[in-house]
Amino acid sequence: MRYRKLSPTGDYTFGQGSADFLVNSPDAVGQAIITRLKLLQGEWFLDVTEGTPYSTQILGKTTATQRDAAIRARILGTQGVKSIISYASSLVGRALSVTAMVNTIYGQTTVTTSL
Repeated sequence: MRYRKLSPTGDYTFGQGSADFLVNSPDAVGQAIITRLKLLQGEWFLDVTEGTPYSTQILGKTTATQRDAAIRARILGTQGVKSIISYASSLVGRALSVTAMVNTIYGQTTVTTSL
């Protein structure tokens, strides 16, 4: 698995050669999880069924159980993920934060993101 690193602001990194990539590491899988969670369903023109179902399963009048099930399914569907060790979400106002410790094919990683 090879992923281009993202900067702290979420942009691709360039100019450092092979240091700009995450290769066969828990961090590569972690970045893939974050990227998949932030992709809205219908946003990718090549496959409008791909993406996180925010409008139908996460936003609006959904319960925490429905919301968390959709997010956990998205995490488990990420290439390289073996299992979720721990999961927590927090909804404060309109900000949803997710933290998950994940067992990957390369080892464990912790993913924290705001959606």
